[in-house]
Amino acid sequence: MKKYWRLLLVAFIGIFFLAACGKGDSEKKTAKLREEPYYQEKFLMGTYVRIRVYDEGKEDALKPAFDRVKELADKITINQKGSEIDAINAQAGIKPVKVTSDMYYLLKEAYKYSEETNEAFNMTIGAITQLWRIGFDDARKPDQSEIDAALKKIDYHKVKFNDQEQTVYLEEKGMIIDLGAIAKGYITDEVVKVLKEKGVTSAIVDLGGNVYVLGHSNRGESDPWNVGIQDPNKSRGSIVGSIKEKNRTIVTSGIYERFLEVDGKKYHHIFDSKTGYPYENDIAGVSIITDKSIDGDALSTSVFAMGVKEGLKFVEEHEKGSDAIFVTKDDKIYVTKGIADNFKIGKDSGYTMGDRSELK
Repeated sequence: MKKYWRLLLVAFIGIFFLAACGKGDSEKKTAKLREEPYYQEKFLMGTYVRIRVYDEGKEDALKPAFDRVKELADKITINQKGSEIDAINAQAGIKPVKVTSDMYYLLKEAYKYSEETNEAFNMTIGAITQLWRIGFDDARKPDQSEIDAALKKIDYHKVKFNDQEQTVYLEEKGMIIDLGAIAKGYITDEVVKVLKEKGVTSAIVDLGGNVYVLGHSNRGESDPWNVGIQDPNKSRGSIVGSIKEKNRTIVTSGIYERFLEVDGKKYHHIFDSKTGYPYENDIAGVSIITDKSIDGDALSTSVFAMGVKEGLKFVEEHEKGSDAIFVTKDDKIYVTKGIADNFKIGKDSGYTMGDRSELK
């Protein structure tokens, strides 16, 4: 059976690194960092996982990092025999399922975001994503009666936790947990932990677009990584602008990489758990910059659902230390106040900075 990752992982991102290294770019190059990193790439979870390690002599950190990716993917992947998520969904309305500490933590975080975002992020959206199957060959627009029936199976309040037994129970048959909007973020954070445990101080972790930049760049201690933000309306490699960051993660959600077209109308893959249809608003893509990738993953989906005006407000008021970059369908860019001096719009991007006072 096909793995469900392409459908579940609703966040897409196109981030790449500008002038990662170069002679003469800083006064003093850090002696222990390589100009060319130790690099490995594997196809896991239906996407390319890429890890670059710049510390001299730390090539052996790559294997345990990839081992951790596979270990977690095997627990989280839906429709994969033996996965813990599959076991929970299979026992919906029947009995609680005991899970590992990794899965229990991830599920509790998913519940937290379902609650804090008023269901803009909803961990029980699976009944709808399974129905549409956008991203698979058998994707289709369901009948309204099917959508209405699936909506009755979406209620994160019916996910019950037992901290003492470490069990998770879905109270109603047919409920499906979908961790696609948070799973890659969690795995990214766990990979960074492994690298740090192995003594890595400078690295780039990219799980199919969920990116974490560890430490400073290989140019020197005073140089953060220069990160380009993908233009959601163009092919990979085209950017809307760039930011400078270190020890931070960048995660983006957008609508143009995966969609279903029916009778001339495009349906993207970011679903409203209240209507059963994709969200319709002014956003083409939104990038979240924060400390933990699990937060960036959940937030990118959540604020996409809110639209530009409310999304900006939510990040600034409720997510201290996090920032957001919104790209709209009318070629404007809006950024949170905390990143206004950091974000540099691309001169030839074709985009302009929007005026927040004009947002409706």
